[in-house]
Amino acid sequence: MKISKKEILDLLAEEGEAVHFAGLLRSFGGRHVKNELKKLVEDLIKSGEVVRLRGNRYTLAGKDTAGTIQGVISIHRDGYGFVKPDTGGEDVFIPGKQINNALHGDRVSVRAEKSRHQRGKFEGRVLAVLERANSRIVGRFQQGKRGAVVVPEELRITTLFNVPGNAVNGAVDGQQVVVEVIAWPVGGRPPEGKVIEILGWPDDPDVEVQTVIRKYDLPHKFEMETLAEAEAVPSTINRDDLKGRVDLRKILTVTIDGETAKDFDDAVAIRPEGDNFRIWVSIADVSNYVKPGSALDREAYLRGTSVYFPDRCLPMLPERLSNGICSLNPHLDRLTMTAEMLFDLQGKMLESSFYPSVIKSDARLTYTVVKQVIVDGDEKGLGDYRHLAPMLLQMKELALVLQKMRKKRGSIDFDLPEPEIILGLTGQTEAIVKSERNLAHQLIEEFMLAANEAVARFVTEQQLPFIYRIHEPPDPAKLANFRDFILPFGFLLEMKGDQVEPSAMQRLIVSAEGKPEERLVNYGLLRCMKQARYAALNMGHFGLASVCYTHFTSPIRRYPDLIVHRLLKLALARKEGTLDKRGEREQERIAATLSEAAEHTSDRERVAMEAERDIVELKKLQFMQGKIGQEFDGFISGVTGFGCFVELTEVFVEGLVHLSTISDDLYSFDEARHSLVGRRTGRQFQIGDPVRVRVVAVNPQARRIEFVFEGHNIKKNTEITQPHEDRGEFYPKIPVRGKRPVLKTGKGRKS
Repeated sequence: MKISKKEILDLLAEEGEAVHFAGLLRSFGGRHVKNELKKLVEDLIKSGEVVRLRGNRYTLAGKDTAGTIQGVISIHRDGYGFVKPDTGGEDVFIPGKQINNALHGDRVSVRAEKSRHQRGKFEGRVLAVLERANSRIVGRFQQGKRGAVVVPEELRITTLFNVPGNAVNGAVDGQQVVVEVIAWPVGGRPPEGKVIEILGWPDDPDVEVQTVIRKYDLPHKFEMETLAEAEAVPSTINRDDLKGRVDLRKILTVTIDGETAKDFDDAVAIRPEGDNFRIWVSIADVSNYVKPGSALDREAYLRGTSVYFPDRCLPMLPERLSNGICSLNPHLDRLTMTAEMLFDLQGKMLESSFYPSVIKSDARLTYTVVKQVIVDGDEKGLGDYRHLAPMLLQMKELALVLQKMRKKRGSIDFDLPEPEIILGLTGQTEAIVKSERNLAHQLIEEFMLAANEAVARFVTEQQLPFIYRIHEPPDPAKLANFRDFILPFGFLLEMKGDQVEPSAMQRLIVSAEGKPEERLVNYGLLRCMKQARYAALNMGHFGLASVCYTHFTSPIRRYPDLIVHRLLKLALARKEGTLDKRGEREQERIAATLSEAAEHTSDRERVAMEAERDIVELKKLQFMQGKIGQEFDGFISGVTGFGCFVELTEVFVEGLVHLSTISDDLYSFDEARHSLVGRRTGRQFQIGDPVRVRVVAVNPQARRIEFVFEGHNIKKNTEITQPHEDRGEFYPKIPVRGKRPVLKTGKGRKS
């Protein structure tokens, strides 16, 4: 009797439970087919179609079996991983030996059991790879005597990809390339790929960006159909476009953005009314030009968001729209959606209304110029626009009122520094500075926050399906650990049981202002927070202490904002009794896809943030390559059992002083005080201590910068290990007692 693989798969599909090998043997004729059956089953396991469970039992890969879970695996560069279950719940730790040919990002089936080492935790082993995350890999091509390989750019993919001689396709040793996977790892055999694109030499600034684009699979070229639709959009508005719109062109209106901004999607105006202030927040009416189901709409949805690199932008919409008819350029008529709001001097909103409008921006102002007026009291920067100074001062007054109101209700304000990359004409990094966030930035942020919240409340009151910007409460276990961590520093986080109010977190931030531990407290709290996301179900926004919030103010660069504009128009039509059958069908269509759209755009936002952070970190590392041997002042930003992290004061860069390089004493890690203490001298290294360091090594490929304290000798044969993926943190190859804070930054934008 000849057994086929299909017969084995059909049998396993029919069974409700995993089948023991003896059961398979009986089904296919007994002992005389044992060797043949065993070989076929092993082949099916290697191909990922069948999973072997404990007790010599077998089931189909992906089949719901007791003790197994499915999810996406995240692999650390040190070889171990975690699987996030599809059904939610605690992540499952996967030891390196149990990853079984899975690669970072793959969807896998895992056998999970309670950990014998950590109470309440789970450990597991990968049974099968259900879905590969990437069919293409970007990395460094290396030609050796034994053949060619590609070293993945993604450090969490720790295996090399062999490139057969007939698949090199002209690549030269050292070039950045893209390979298409032609064979996945099986058993001890490494994966294989063929070169399908040669990006160029890694020190070329354009190649750096192209590498990141391909690493994160970012759409970077618009389809021809999309560009054709964009070209067909008129570059000016006509009289018919004004029908049904409120004319705001006579109201003094300005845009306020950064110096390099080109897509202006929000404009603001203000008018005092007695003791109150009336403001108009007018947002580009992108939904007037991007229709549901169009090529423009499909590609905007695919991208989800614009991606910003130091030298370029990958826009969500073609330039003809994003920098043209949709951009609120000065002195040009533009179609907008306006949120008009009236506030009293306590920050309470007394009135609100929303409507399609037409505006003509009177000036394109920058944060720098506005700061000169509202902070420095210098109106010279306004030049011919000095008549705008009184309006800007009124905006300042209202912004401070709104800010005070938000903080009073418990809104958390993380004022974390962010890097700004200064590029030269050749694209090389000339400087890395801390980007400024002053009252001019905060002014616009307050007005955008107010508009977002007002729109969310209005549409929700109309009982329409909606897409919210939600932020769930922090993880209780992380909060408890953080509370215990900061106690030795003299800080208190007030908790009620295992919960915390936003106002308590804000009080902690205020109590740390101006102290050496300020950044430690800010970053530590941020690590406890969950990531904000989009959702069709309103769960409130913890960080803003808002019960109802959305994103309305950036439809040029965020797809959820475009959805909100469409829903706002439907809500206005319903309120006015003009919602027709076509509008009802559109409402039903959007409602049916809201959950999927929320999940998709949240994913695209995370990918964009990772890509942006990746290129910034790479620019930092390359910049510091030219600083090897130089000395810098800095301060200790983190202390661990294996060394100190030092942030430079002159350059917004951080590196590690490894414990093995401090030669004047033997140092122990004091976990309670988060300091290194010399056993003989008693010398201490603590967070916030000013230090002077010398740059001794920079490795862009490994994403690491190494310092030594000036005045200390470097021990010979010092081995610095690979950096941690979160923050360039280094894990030593020696046992380490105690834990350290893991801190992480994010990129701020207009809310």
